[in-house]
Amino acid sequence: MNYSEALGLLREHGQEHVLRYYGELDEGERKALLAQIASINFSELDVASHGGRGALGELSPVPALTCGQVDERRAEFEEAGIAAIRAGKVGAVLLAGGQGTRLGSEGPKGAFDIGVTRPLSVFGCQFANIAEVTARAGAYFHVFVMTSLLNCAQTEEFFKENGFFGYPEDKIHFFVQDMAPACDVDGKILLESKGKICMSPNGNGGWYSSLVRSAAGEVIPREGIEWLNVYSVDNVLQRICDPVFIGATLKDGCNCSAKVVKKVAPDEKVGVLCMENGSPAIVEYYEMPPEIASLRRPDGELLFAYGVILNYLFKVEKLNFTLEKKLPVHLSFKKIPHIENGVFVTPEQPNGYKLEYLVLDMIKLMGNCLAVEVVREREFAPVKNRTGVDSVESARALLEKNGVKL
Repeated sequence: MNYSEALGLLREHGQEHVLRYYGELDEGERKALLAQIASINFSELDVASHGGRGALGELSPVPALTCGQVDERRAEFEEAGIAAIRAGKVGAVLLAGGQGTRLGSEGPKGAFDIGVTRPLSVFGCQFANIAEVTARAGAYFHVFVMTSLLNCAQTEEFFKENGFFGYPEDKIHFFVQDMAPACDVDGKILLESKGKICMSPNGNGGWYSSLVRSAAGEVIPREGIEWLNVYSVDNVLQRICDPVFIGATLKDGCNCSAKVVKKVAPDEKVGVLCMENGSPAIVEYYEMPPEIASLRRPDGELLFAYGVILNYLFKVEKLNFTLEKKLPVHLSFKKIPHIENGVFVTPEQPNGYKLEYLVLDMIKLMGNCLAVEVVREREFAPVKNRTGVDSVESARALLEKNGVKL
């Protein structure tokens, strides 16, 4: 793309200010800026609305396989899940683009050392859980690790330094999450420097499009992978490619499934899996009206009882449909450092939007979703804060409760 083509494209979308400082750039900076402009998906900016999610539809509770029901059929589910793993039909996707800043670490969140008397990273915890599955199955599955531009090199190096946590190196594939431009409250693209657009990862719902556009995505059709278990790096107790979870989904005939826990309070900060206008949906805790979140059944249990833990199983065939049908763009109001009148500015208050796709919108496109309840104390130990709720402290306590030596 040359200057004239870039200017024409920007004018078409009312963004020609991006080239305001072009005359001050050297040749390398000019080429880099033109390449950035060529990579922008302007439809994300064009369709972004400031209204957020919009009005909620008619909500109803989602039916779920309870812990008791799972236990009754555990052997049946596990047998089916192990068979799928042995046949190479299942892969895992680790969403690991986050940084450990809030935990007091400058590196990737997965590299954070949660150990006390011995080194034990978040990645190490999760791969120890994976090892339990592969030992039972007698087979390895492919693991796709989604990083960000900020931590991709650090993450790959950390895996190498730790011997890939004992996992076969040829079964681990790294890919970088796609980026989206940040804009001000009027939808105008912000500049990080005179020759660089402010970019940020495009949300956890961008994982599949990022994967299929990468070299790692070629592994899926080549190996005949039919199911992908997507999980977050935040949770040190994640059970990855859990044969019981996989088997329950296969036996139920659903296109996707979600691990859920019973909420401890109406206002707990977890997304709620429910039905919206007859289709499966996840309503974020900040979008759920308090009067609905507080509704209870005659037995006293919450009506909307099940919170998601970002552990999903998706059918690849249906995932491909999400590439054809655009996911909605969500606006995340943030403090975004940028160039203003030629000067770099670090705002004290939120000043613009990061554009994100969310995995919860993918659920709606699946047609159906099986909710599988798990025991909170065994599978949900989020590490989001240094201390307090969902913190390093609480995660360590739960790891010890589950017999993990720290």
